Amino acid sequence: EVQLVESGGGLVQAGGSLRLSCAASGFTFDDYIITWFRQAPGKEREWVSSIIMSDATTYYADSVKGRFTISSDNAKNTVYLQMNNLNLEDAAVYSCGAVQKELYRVAWNYNSMHYRGKGTLVTVSL
Repeated sequence: EVQLVESGGGLVQAGGSLRLSCAASGFTFDDYIITWFRQAPGKEREWVSSIIMSDATTYYADSVKGRFTISSDNAKNTVYLQMNNLNLEDAAVYSCGAVQKELYRVAWNYNSMHYRGKGTLVTVSL
């Protein structure tokens, strides 16, 4: 069974940090691109960051560049999103998705993901 399970969300003060995890099972990790998305209440889901699992190439939305870092532990089939200097606008449900690496052109698009997790909630307080 294919699964993507996010964890690591929680409540953090503005300026603080969190590390999210996306644990994958049931598919060959190296053949995919893993993408983090987020959706805040009342807003559209947005692309946050992607990593090509076969070579660890990473991509970031401008809104998180320099603050967030995506990484992977291929031995554990897990992708991480280290989030530093969090602000109120970062509060959202964060979810991960997987798409085959040949479809890299649509790796930013949630609806193009072959597999999706259910998400983990990040709350940022003043």
